[in-house]
Amino acid sequence: MRSSGKMAESISRSLRDGALEGELAPILTIKDSLASPFASHVFSHILLQLSSNVMAQKSQSRGIVIVALSRSPSSYAALLKMKGVDAASSNKLFHILDCYTDPLGWKDKIGKSGNVMDHSRQISLATSAYKTVKDMDKLFLAITELGRGLVGENKARFCVAIDSLSELLRHTSLQSVASLLSNLRSHDQISSIFGLLHSDLHEERAAAVLEYMSTMVASVDPFHHSADGQRGYFENSLSEQNFTKGKFNVRFKRRNGRVRLTCEEFKIEHEGISFASVSSVDGTAIAGLLPKVQFNLQLSEKEQIERAKVVLPFEHQGNGRPIQIYDGRRSLEENNSEASPIPSGKTEKSAMGEIIYFRDSDDEMPDSDEDPDDDLDI
Repeated sequence: MRSSGKMAESISRSLRDGALEGELAPILTIKDSLASPFASHVFSHILLQLSSNVMAQKSQSRGIVIVALSRSPSSYAALLKMKGVDAASSNKLFHILDCYTDPLGWKDKIGKSGNVMDHSRQISLATSAYKTVKDMDKLFLAITELGRGLVGENKARFCVAIDSLSELLRHTSLQSVASLLSNLRSHDQISSIFGLLHSDLHEERAAAVLEYMSTMVASVDPFHHSADGQRGYFENSLSEQNFTKGKFNVRFKRRNGRVRLTCEEFKIEHEGISFASVSSVDGTAIAGLLPKVQFNLQLSEKEQIERAKVVLPFEHQGNGRPIQIYDGRRSLEENNSEASPIPSGKTEKSAMGEIIYFRDSDDEMPDSDEDPDDDLDI
């Protein structure tokens, strides 16, 4: 794998740090589409980054359970071997739940006649077959049991990597998949979860529900979206730029409810995927993520001048000339007349109205009509 961008590093760091005490585990959903089908490269990149942290004991998780639905266990063994993970270390840190070879148990029935060979023994990585992928309750139990087998029964945590949420949605309902993710998030031994979703294979509602449950959503998009859909994809796919490059948009949901949107460029190369900052030419990609409003947030020069002329209601309006105020705390006997205000050392003829306060009676307590804002300079 090639260099990692800031956003990819932020994702890996969030998965590495895992869940805080008393909080749910973070979830990353990696989306792609037919126009830019490179989410599997991002998935492998994140998996290798997290594997390095787990092996170096820099991660909250002490092991990784890989739920293989769209890729064979042997491909993950080769991927980790390319990263330099030996068989002895891999068996202690990684376990593959094989939902790829025989997800519905059909081959198992045929295998009873001796016509099918078991290839799991040929894989150096610890692998367990799973043949009832339609049952999400059993899948949850299988994942958690494998995780406990890696980290033990103590408070140690493990990470769950699901290489295809789309495959799960093929075999069962959206409600069942959402329930599986919710149960995994709330498990006290799971530190983080990440999965891959081919968004254009499902209804918008399915993608929206999974995105809502996710604390991070990474979207792999082409540089240019065509207005005429499918035809535009085949035209763009002939271009090397659109076939090997694209935009990597990431949405982070913070704990305080705020959402942060970021964008990077990615490039598919022989060694893997690399990330870079968005160039100035494509800087409009980030601007396109901002909401469009029907009013200006900035004032024009004329509007700024008009605003400066507005007199605030409690602003002193003497303009250097003396003003008169009435202090309601003084009794009427202390005044020359009931209606005359108490001079403050200043006199002014104002065209504006005035408010004159009369004490109800001289029997009131001295502080009953005390001005609560007397300490303010107004």
